[in-house]
Amino acid sequence: MKLNIQAALQFLAEDAIEKMQPAVANAMQQLEEATCPGNDFLGWLHLPSSTPDSLVQDIKATAAVLREQCDAIVVAGIGGSYLGARAVIEALDDNFSWLKESKNPRILFAGNNISEDYLSELIDYLSGRRFGVINISKSGTTTETAITFRLLKRLCEEQRGKDVAKDVIVAITDAQKGAARTTADKEGYKTFVIPDNVGGRFSVLTPVGLLPIACAGFDIEALLQGAREMEEATASDVPYNENPAALYAATRNALYASGKKIELLANYQPKLHFMNEWWKQLYGESEGKDLKGIFPASVDLTTDLHSMGQWIQEGERTIFETVISVENPARKLTVPADDENLDGLNFLAGKRIDEVNKMAELGTRLAHVDGGVPNLLVSIEKLDEYNLGQLIYFFEKACGISGLLLAVNPFNQPGVEAYKRNMFALLGKPGYEAESEAIKERIK
Repeated sequence: MKLNIQAALQFLAEDAIEKMQPAVANAMQQLEEATCPGNDFLGWLHLPSSTPDSLVQDIKATAAVLREQCDAIVVAGIGGSYLGARAVIEALDDNFSWLKESKNPRILFAGNNISEDYLSELIDYLSGRRFGVINISKSGTTTETAITFRLLKRLCEEQRGKDVAKDVIVAITDAQKGAARTTADKEGYKTFVIPDNVGGRFSVLTPVGLLPIACAGFDIEALLQGAREMEEATASDVPYNENPAALYAATRNALYASGKKIELLANYQPKLHFMNEWWKQLYGESEGKDLKGIFPASVDLTTDLHSMGQWIQEGERTIFETVISVENPARKLTVPADDENLDGLNFLAGKRIDEVNKMAELGTRLAHVDGGVPNLLVSIEKLDEYNLGQLIYFFEKACGISGLLLAVNPFNQPGVEAYKRNMFALLGKPGYEAESEAIKERIK
């Protein structure tokens, strides 16, 4: 993985990045010494290099059981409990795998919304099929996931019997407490632990992400190897100007201080759509607090150039752009010649589709810079487990540094609870009577 910040530097004072070095070094020291706010959630920091092989083999063995016994596997989780796994699976999978016969079970995601139509249609699809469930919840009481698991547990037991259901339902949860742990112990489910010191949005390299990825048939050892090498490449003893996480955090915060309040993460590969979604949670939940924080948004290009392109080019100049570029696609396809040439595209005949895509990418980056949008470029060689592991850890490490540069706690999310209190009060959950009365007054 490579980071290029040159197209952003022209929007900053000549020494802006150099001046950030002491603050970045201090942030990295706080992470290493666990002296920063939220220091009880730093388990992700050295996770790639400390994950025991025994755990990896246990995950692979469990995935093998699920793959053998299931045609579909539903990952029930919300936020960090599903976004990382979905980002990796969709980046590695065939775009049209859902239309094809496959030896791999179909990986489905639920528990991330409360749509009655979505859940009803999911139940319809699973009815009569051999399916299993990976239930991911530390507490077991997160509303979206808990409702979904109730439905899936009942259907799985009805269709497959309790003896088989206990073998194809896996719980990834707290080591000792919570409703999900109690249920798993009572029913005899295979379990994996969500480490207490790893927050959900940093959990993709724990069983939370590794088990679904392994169930999809992908190489979690290569994923961890890529992350492990990026852990080394972004260590505190790596020189500042050679450390991609340090430079990314410094540059985005320097741009933020100059008035660039919105960061667009852009890709030119549809398979990276959910990597964008994972990144938005990672940075939004880590930095958006104390009335501060760069707003994380994303676009899928060139698709969104035909919807958002005008705003990016000529809208309010409060944005900067980080582009993920994939150097080598997995497939090869060229533009055919056409005798009539009615579309005028014969000048492209014989060129690879990826060359056209790359020139669109370069042309767009140049146009955006000319239009006043600073650009950062993150390049990876190809979409495989190793490179995605590098990308994931790079963004995680930079996020920890960046949040500390903003002087916020990057590892909590107090604002997430606000909607839950209102929802529980409106639904009449015991213990929320006072909030219920207050809301009734507000909505009269």
